[in-house]
Amino acid sequence: MLIAGLLSAAAITPVRAEDMPDSTGLTAAQQVAFVQEHKGQFGGGDQLRRFFFGDLEPISVQPGGAGMVVNLYNKATDTTFAYCATYDVVVAVGTGRVMAFPDSEVH
Repeated sequence: MLIAGLLSAAAITPVRAEDMPDSTGLTAAQQVAFVQEHKGQFGGGDQLRRFFFGDLEPISVQPGGAGMVVNLYNKATDTTFAYCATYDVVVAVGTGRVMAFPDSEVH
């Protein structure tokens, strides 16, 4: 009872999930920026899976990379990643649900 009286509604600040660091120590926005900064580099798929494990929804497939790339959408960050499984690289990153990236980005 005493503790409840010491806290006021003004003292409690809501925190959004996307602003909270996770086990990697990065916020969701920092994770997206990291993947984007390292796109095209081998092993980028590992980072994508580590940061967004279980949160990626395949929404389309398009020609690119080493044949085809799959576009994976993350609802929490409203971001689409074009992923080439042959080389385990992210080849493009876009905001929103991107069904097809421009050819220049995925080749």
